[in-house]
Amino acid sequence: MPLAGLVVFTDGADNSAAPLTESLLQLKGRGIPVHTVGLGKERFDRDIELARVESPREVLHGSSVAADVMVVQSGYGAATVTLNVEDAGRIVATQDVELPREGEMATVRVHFTVAESGPRLFRFHILPQPEELVSENNTREVLIVVRDRREKVLYFEGEPRFELGKLRRAVEADENLHVVALVRTAENKFWGGGIEHEEELAGGFPKTREELFQYRALILGSIEASFFTHDQLQMIAEFVGQRGGGLLMLGGRNSFAEGGYTGTPVASVLPVVLDPADGPDSEPIFREVKVELTPFGRSHPIAQIAASPEESSERWPELPAVSSLNMVSETKPGASTLLTGSSEDHDDLIVLAMQRYGRGRALAFTVQDSWLWQMHADVPLDDMTHETFWQQVLRWLVSSTPDQVAVILPEDRVGVAEEVAITSEVVDSTYLRVNDAQVSASVTAPSGEVHVLPLEWVVERDGEYGARFAPTEEGLYEIRVDAVKGEAPVGEATTYLQVADPVGEYFGAQMRAPLLQRLADETGGRFYTPETVGSLPEDVRYTESGSTVYEERDLWDMPIVFLLLIGLMATEWGYRRARGLV
Repeated sequence: MPLAGLVVFTDGADNSAAPLTESLLQLKGRGIPVHTVGLGKERFDRDIELARVESPREVLHGSSVAADVMVVQSGYGAATVTLNVEDAGRIVATQDVELPREGEMATVRVHFTVAESGPRLFRFHILPQPEELVSENNTREVLIVVRDRREKVLYFEGEPRFELGKLRRAVEADENLHVVALVRTAENKFWGGGIEHEEELAGGFPKTREELFQYRALILGSIEASFFTHDQLQMIAEFVGQRGGGLLMLGGRNSFAEGGYTGTPVASVLPVVLDPADGPDSEPIFREVKVELTPFGRSHPIAQIAASPEESSERWPELPAVSSLNMVSETKPGASTLLTGSSEDHDDLIVLAMQRYGRGRALAFTVQDSWLWQMHADVPLDDMTHETFWQQVLRWLVSSTPDQVAVILPEDRVGVAEEVAITSEVVDSTYLRVNDAQVSASVTAPSGEVHVLPLEWVVERDGEYGARFAPTEEGLYEIRVDAVKGEAPVGEATTYLQVADPVGEYFGAQMRAPLLQRLADETGGRFYTPETVGSLPEDVRYTESGSTVYEERDLWDMPIVFLLLIGLMATEWGYRRARGLV
């Protein structure tokens, strides 16, 4: 029997992964009208909602995390509420939030430090307010994996100077950072510090991708571009763009344009514009620079040199002036400036800028003597500003550097029996994609039960492997992916998945009348409210779907009625004759 249509009673919320457009096309193709009945209110009288929380999926143990919380409200005006961030029931951050105007969304950046390693479930929460209709949407949970490992950073300096020693000393107490130093002491002679074995950097700066790509980040000090071969300069650019490492260039007489980097592959990586006029043939100009914090830097983790953003903003102007030999006053499109500087002849100098480049990130720090923030006579002996700054810089620089094996999940929270796609990217030691690896995932359920899934190569994309599974119990799942090529291990990666009851229905819970109207219009149906739904039975009697035809006929004109009457008369006559009444 042809389908007359679909009747959907809903508020319009859509929590499915499939786009609505695909379903609409199928219904339109089959000529099936959808009649929508909107339930609920289009506007809540009083409600506060944490619409979204954006935070890194992985961080280094002890790092300062900046999370952006999106807040919307209705009915509370310009009130101020308190946002708490909890880790296992312990409050790790508190932020006062001034609610936005109704219909607008406010983004609140909250900072907190991750003190424990492993998978941590952070809870962002605003206490329910008086007369609030839906309190469940005041809470968001975010799963952050805290890695406790030592990240290796290569610092190459073209000449002995204080900045090298003070920077290494600033981070030596950080158990998660290991700075390997390489200093050119004379032509073709180098000194190494923090080297783990004799073969490491034995020939000076790395000449192969495999040798350079073992590091998570690279710091270039006062070293002229002409020291490197063109292949090495290209390799540095690929270290950032393809390997996904971090690059930091420090100020100095042989850095930036003054070091001849204009027009080189490294220049394309840097977030600042290098002026060809400031080349190696020009005389560097010494400038004393007073550093200032930009609005962007005020909320960035790198610039958090005190306990709170407010205290950091107060601390930066108190720091002593430093110096620069590099004239940098312009950033590239897409780059962001964290610190600026002013001197006697310029008040728009770039001190610290950043940008994404390919898979990695790059920093430009034009100061040559940040050690003054530690050694200046005006700085107290117990002041930790210099140490905190450099630890924050290097932690940020390595925070997104990928391993040879990466595991990716589309969501960090799903429901029981909801299918999950596991994707893994595999590269070799030169970070070229590998298509012939044997990749498997060990999925450990909260109960301890382990399932091993083979991951198949995704033919359309080099180095990508995939599999699917459906969790069967609530709790935290561990997913470890191992990759082997031949008999040699390539690497492994671990991530986590939270399995819990879906909460999406509490967010954006107002009735979405425009969406329901569109759904009905595009399929040939009608949109109803509880007040108008009474006419629905009459409306669905007629449809253009299938081949349904409605006909009206009088009973007395139908042949079956005539036959029934004849049959009734014949039966009566037969009965009378059998009884002898005829």
